[in-house]
Amino acid sequence: PLDGRYGGKVKALRRIFSEYGLIRFRAMVEVRWLQQLAREEGVSEVPPFSEATQAMLDAIATGFSVEDALQVKSVERVTNHDVKAIEYVLKDKFQGNEELERVLEFTHFACTSEDINNISHGLMMTEAIQEHVLPAMDQVIKEIARVAKELADVPMMSRTHGQPASPTTMGKELANAAYRLKRQRDQLQQVPIMGKIAGAVGNYNAHLLAYPDVDWQGLAETFVTSLGLQWNPYVTQIEPHDYMAEAFGAIIRFNNILIDFDRDTWGYISLGYFKQKTIAGEVGSSTMPHKVNPIDFENSEGNLGIANAIMDHLSNKLPISRWQRDLTDSTVLRNLGVGVGHSLLAYQSTLRGISKLEANAAGMSADLDNNWEVLAEPIQTVMRRYGIPEPYEKLKALTRGNRITREGMQAFVATLEIPQEAKDQLMCLTPATYIGNAVEQTKALKV
Repeated sequence: PLDGRYGGKVKALRRIFSEYGLIRFRAMVEVRWLQQLAREEGVSEVPPFSEATQAMLDAIATGFSVEDALQVKSVERVTNHDVKAIEYVLKDKFQGNEELERVLEFTHFACTSEDINNISHGLMMTEAIQEHVLPAMDQVIKEIARVAKELADVPMMSRTHGQPASPTTMGKELANAAYRLKRQRDQLQQVPIMGKIAGAVGNYNAHLLAYPDVDWQGLAETFVTSLGLQWNPYVTQIEPHDYMAEAFGAIIRFNNILIDFDRDTWGYISLGYFKQKTIAGEVGSSTMPHKVNPIDFENSEGNLGIANAIMDHLSNKLPISRWQRDLTDSTVLRNLGVGVGHSLLAYQSTLRGISKLEANAAGMSADLDNNWEVLAEPIQTVMRRYGIPEPYEKLKALTRGNRITREGMQAFVATLEIPQEAKDQLMCLTPATYIGNAVEQTKALKV
């Protein structure tokens, strides 16, 4: 569905996670490695390139086209090896340039395929997270926080175990979600995206045999960091993908919090705490014309579930590889974009749902006025302060399982032997005013 029904909504990811995207990044890494070798004095067989040749290589690295990728796929049908096919296509592109023709065999020099792949995957992850995932997360957080501030002082009945509980405000409950989401978003941003270019088993065996006087570890670090990744010094044939597990873990946690938000908002719509703005021409049910369904939050929840299932497998599988390398990660890594794509779909759905929300303050107020028994908590707490015996038990007998009116609760308060000031305070208390510092917390929210 990411390439079909939902293709238009996640098309920005195609350039990153498609087969073309992977080939494009691989070609860029191969070219940049050759340029790095030309800058290394110890590799005298690859002298520094002229400005013209550097420009030609830069153009190939940044302009690898879909047509170029199709040529790679054509060669791959013969080689049955995707990375080797890129090497051959690049060598063909280098023909006609005398400087490059002299160093053709330094294309992919001392590299295992995974040297190219792991850096490509790191660059894919970096671009996706920085340019798409984090901005989308930020928009979700911003919108939830905006509505939270608008509804900071709108009293609402809390529900614990699905039953009436001490009141809060709608804004405070939304602020909770925004704050939680921001923590996970920030943790994702802090995950270091790592890379390596250390050869077949991570020890620079071939490198050192060919050029024993070159500081290959230092050169590898320089190269990896020049591409914007963090160098991983301890690897086997593969970069162990631990950072991927960390990144997907942060996205999963963000998504889980968003599922919680989607379900809570769905519930508030069901309770009548939110109305939904109707869209002209939109149909809620094929048979029930009156329906205005919370489909955006439902679609979000469904896509988040799919995304998390994929990313959970990636997080659990990718850090595990037999001995110095097995191939089980290869096919799994081709699904890097699936969880990201479904996450972005979900974020769009949540935002669409939020844009249709309209708070029903009157409905929330009526619900509070029908549940005066929630004031049992503050009354028994004040009774404790002034030493009245068994305050909890007295309120339990009065309220548990019973509907209490304003008059009934105030009649009980009138019998209390507490200071008049405290009694007056309780007599003035209503479910709508018993909200603690919910308003202040919401207004203090910084995300």
